[in-house]
Amino acid sequence: MDLPRFVIEASEAESMAKELGLSVLQLLPSLVKSAQKLARPPISKYHVGAVGLGADGRIFFGVNLEFPGLPLHHSVHAEQFLLTNLAVHGGPLLRHFAVSAAPCGHCRQFIQELRNASEIQILITSSENDLEESQNFKPLSSFLPNPFGPFDLLDKETPLLLEPHDNGLSLVSKTIDSNCGNLCNGVCQSYTKNESELKMAALEAANSSHAPYSGCPSGVALMDAEGRIYTGSYMESAAYNPSLGPVQAAIVAYVASGGGGGYDRIVAGVLVEKEDVVVRQEDTARLLLNKVSPKCQFRVFHCSLASNGCKRPASNCE
Repeated sequence: MDLPRFVIEASEAESMAKELGLSVLQLLPSLVKSAQKLARPPISKYHVGAVGLGADGRIFFGVNLEFPGLPLHHSVHAEQFLLTNLAVHGGPLLRHFAVSAAPCGHCRQFIQELRNASEIQILITSSENDLEESQNFKPLSSFLPNPFGPFDLLDKETPLLLEPHDNGLSLVSKTIDSNCGNLCNGVCQSYTKNESELKMAALEAANSSHAPYSGCPSGVALMDAEGRIYTGSYMESAAYNPSLGPVQAAIVAYVASGGGGGYDRIVAGVLVEKEDVVVRQEDTARLLLNKVSPKCQFRVFHCSLASNGCKRPASNCE
């Protein structure tokens, strides 16, 4: 069975468009319904699909994810998925995207974290009552007038979302007890073998985290039953509320990178964050993972800037 695809390479996008007698840009709205079918909204049953064109010619899908048993703010919006998908696959600039319904205020604000936000062109495919309207891309500025964004709080040199970050965090290698517990599918051996790799992947994600407002970068690495690793970086918004947690970002990476199965195939996870910070991800991460994959083994590592080394209190790391 073929796994769902969330990225279309530039050459394939050009071939698909040519075959249909379209430009690559015109291809975007024709793919939105395919994206909607990949959404996972068990609570609302409302499927949202977004299809974006990167500056490198690749096409990226975004879908909404909901998690039963958790407050709704844990959900991932399709536009957040889209931007995280770009980040997972190298972070090219987003030029245009088509979406099945008008972006909510939450998503319009989240998109503001991109440096070229006001230039991003958006097409809403549900505007079927007005044929001309449904075929026109409009800039984000027409959906979000008088915006509040990064440059109200940051200087022009601070890297923004999808731009390279290096938060200067460092881990000190330590021997870790291989207490695997009751892992999904009994893959204790696989987890033990990959624990060091998981830890370093989470550190890399934390160093790539976009957290200029709180100064509290964090990253998560998840491992599936086959030993594949998926990472997610914390992404903050200038308005705070649309910020996306590192576990949600890692789950996006799992779904977008071929994790076609259920979340219970996530068997292990590692969170890296600084100790004693004003924004902590540990409790929220535990809550989310406990709901989506109750047998997932989860560990936390506390780090500081490279010059100060890293601490890992035993009481905080199971």
